[in-house]
Amino acid sequence: MEHTLFLDIETIPTQSEAVLADLRASITPPGNIKKPESIDKWMDENLGAATKEAAAKTSFNPALGHICTIGWAIDDDEPDAAHASTVAEEADILRAFFSTLTPAHRYVIVGHNVGAFDLRFILCRSVVLGVKIPRNLPRDPKPWDSTIFDTMTAWAGARDRISMDNLCAALGLPGKDGFDESMVAEAWANGEHDKIATYCADDVRKTRDVWRKFQAVDW
Repeated sequence: MEHTLFLDIETIPTQSEAVLADLRASITPPGNIKKPESIDKWMDENLGAATKEAAAKTSFNPALGHICTIGWAIDDDEPDAAHASTVAEEADILRAFFSTLTPAHRYVIVGHNVGAFDLRFILCRSVVLGVKIPRNLPRDPKPWDSTIFDTMTAWAGARDRISMDNLCAALGLPGKDGFDESMVAEAWANGEHDKIATYCADDVRKTRDVWRKFQAVDW
């Protein structure tokens, strides 16, 4: 039996003090700053911000970042979200998501940049955390595979990008409501866990609405 699985994740930067220390130690001034006193001045003024910027980028790297929320919906079901309020719960939300997939069923996975990011991040974090991956999840998804429908590449092609918000606007659908993925890390650090889970589930709903626009014209 085939089902459509709508998927979205939210990620946060590394929470490891060791990794943060390594990132901090890797920060150096621009190459045109040579004098010791100028180097010291630049480091005093910029080290904190540069370290924060480097740490933020780890939210896109499954070797270092973490999944804090997985949102999904199967067919016409109401979207659900599993959220980790601590990094120790990351494996639990992976298992919660995997447990909703019936082994004998085939799923077409729908998401925005889902093959290159969401699904890839899920697979890699499962390896890191030792969480067994269901056999009916593709291991090496490509935008043209029949196992996924990527709304971003369906619209923009493999060489271009479009944000979910801009795609919703193009299709006459409601977009973000004052909160987006760039705010997730700060919200997580502030303990706004319900806000993140609700946001992720709503993105799943938006993804399904976008997919239905494609299906309406026999894409």
